[in-house]
Amino acid sequence: MTIYNINFGIGWASSGVEYAQAYRAKLLRNTKHDMKFIFLDFIQSENIQTLTQNLGFKDDEVIWLYQYFSDIKIAPTTYTVEDVIASLGNKVTKTEQKGKIKRLFLNNAQTFVTCYLKDQEKDIVDRAEFVVNGMLIRKDFYSYVRIFSEYYAPHDNKAKLYMRQFYNEDGSIVYNEYIDGDSSVYAFKDAKLYSKEAFVGYFIQKLELTNQDILILDRASKIGQSVLQNKGQSKIGVVVHAEHFSKSIQNKQHILWNNYYEYQFSNAHEIDFFITATDLQNDILSKQFEQYVGYIPRIRTIPVGSLDQLKKSKKRRNPYAMITASRLANEKHIDWLVRAAIKAKKQVPELTFDIYGEGGEKGNIARIIEENDANDYIKLLGHVNLDDVYVNYELFVSASTSEGFGLTLMEAVGSGLSMIGFDVNYGNPTFIRHKGNGYLIPIDLDEDSNEVIVNCLAKHMVNYFNKGLKQSHETSYEIAEPFKTTKIVKKWKNLIKEVLHD
Repeated sequence: MTIYNINFGIGWASSGVEYAQAYRAKLLRNTKHDMKFIFLDFIQSENIQTLTQNLGFKDDEVIWLYQYFSDIKIAPTTYTVEDVIASLGNKVTKTEQKGKIKRLFLNNAQTFVTCYLKDQEKDIVDRAEFVVNGMLIRKDFYSYVRIFSEYYAPHDNKAKLYMRQFYNEDGSIVYNEYIDGDSSVYAFKDAKLYSKEAFVGYFIQKLELTNQDILILDRASKIGQSVLQNKGQSKIGVVVHAEHFSKSIQNKQHILWNNYYEYQFSNAHEIDFFITATDLQNDILSKQFEQYVGYIPRIRTIPVGSLDQLKKSKKRRNPYAMITASRLANEKHIDWLVRAAIKAKKQVPELTFDIYGEGGEKGNIARIIEENDANDYIKLLGHVNLDDVYVNYELFVSASTSEGFGLTLMEAVGSGLSMIGFDVNYGNPTFIRHKGNGYLIPIDLDEDSNEVIVNCLAKHMVNYFNKGLKQSHETSYEIAEPFKTTKIVKKWKNLIKEVLHD
């Protein structure tokens, strides 16, 4: 019996879905069931193992679609510059290195191999690009051996990708991917597949699933049909990670589902179970299925994360210290928090605000901090393990206007922090008890201007630090209690037993 979890990509600044999967991996290890985490996106920036290990997945838990058909294992990169040189068959006449890029020249300045190193201090190579007489002809990608190659040909004075080859450990070819713009054909000895959807379907068939296996869809856009058609007798579940419908386009007869879930919801009779992270979303979704579909499938509430223990510190919290932690993405509205903190600072002189996370909005946020001379009390601290960091702070603040759960919210209450966030589904009402452990702030995105929202956030920051809430930290610990790992593992065990013994 194996539990397969299906996702698309993974990166250094991953979304909540990937972090939810990483939490699930830790939880399911306690059930003693075999599990695999499947990634379907083509990943070439670096060895996928580097990314999955960074998030806490074990190598033998990971399946990468493109590597699955090979006997090459998911493993750290150990291929060296010397290995590259040994494969060349030509003498290297000159070597240059700048940072993590090492270039090996062969015969002349227009023929060379560019090695992209994992670390500039070590000769471990993630990938190499081969240029002959000034034209790119090939790229090789490595772990402990060469995993795959990309082949290029001249086209309009540029190098055009036309084929990928995927290898076994001994270098034999497993299959080819022929590429023409956005179209691909995957050629195996026993099959020729003319789309990514067909490729995924072929992969699902090769898993040889039985009625004792479970497929969990974390993401399924464009591949949901392929999975359902090829799952055999296995059980299939869908995790609802985000808001699942559009509130603005809904009436008594019609509902607009989130397009990430539309196919799964439309085929709810084929799904063995749905998982929501909160009771509130479970209740709303159940009522909507009854109203719009005339059918209520099995929906179970299982939080996407858990707390091994509640974190308490013997040291006193920094009394005016605020923290937020998330991807630095537009929808997280960290800029609102920064502007609010700048306003609140005028009435709370001791206030400090630390921001943890990485993302595309980092530059914009840094600019706001710089323009307001706030560098001495507002800090961008990057991606950090926060397990033992939260307890140093007094208050966690969030400006997200939509959370399916909110892992950082859970972690924050598990460390007893007071909380401020908007009264929006689904994370904030789960973890913030208004005037208990913090403030739930009403918001109308259609009516409220950015200035109104920022002023409201600033007002609540000031109220908290200048007036306080009695027993707020104790209330957060009470809210966190049901999210202990032992209790969430029990929910998973009950669901697995229920599904497999239908």
